[in-house]
Amino acid sequence: MQTEVDHTYGGRPDTELTREQIVDRNLHVVEAHFHNENPDTVDKAVALYADDISWEAPSRGVVMNDRDEILKAYHGIFRTIRYNRVTSLRRFATETHVFDDQIGEVTVVGTEMTNLPYPPGTKVNCRLVHLFEMKDGKITSEIAYELWREADSPVAVDFVPQGSHVEVFGGVA
Repeated sequence: MQTEVDHTYGGRPDTELTREQIVDRNLHVVEAHFHNENPDTVDKAVALYADDISWEAPSRGVVMNDRDEILKAYHGIFRTIRYNRVTSLRRFATETHVFDDQIGEVTVVGTEMTNLPYPPGTKVNCRLVHLFEMKDGKITSEIAYELWREADSPVAVDFVPQGSHVEVFGGVA
């Protein structure tokens, strides 16, 4: 009989865990964060941030340090882009960082995402690389490196490793 593993490690600080436990917890925290990045449960994603969070999207000139401001920005993102498909390329962790690399295929449907370089109606591919800094099971920094390219343009080309997970939304193929 398989039992569920507690990936929170009882809320214990990193200093009380092994390297393997810290890395495991960091990966699960980021997975929970991404799982909840949607309009219905984004508050759970933001709850995984440390009190001294730093959230950045350098290509759009965005830096935020307030959870409420970040939550408001997420809602603006959800009203601006509709995800069609996400291809997860790679994710790995250390005791202090989680790296995630993915391709998002989206349609721009609004104008509430700060400095998004495409108007509504545009289909866009975004190579989205995240670097998370982690401490004691919380995200202390999230940097989203967004490489926006119009879909089917000459620069919308990515190497997709064999076996990459693809998630399709809303029946769009």
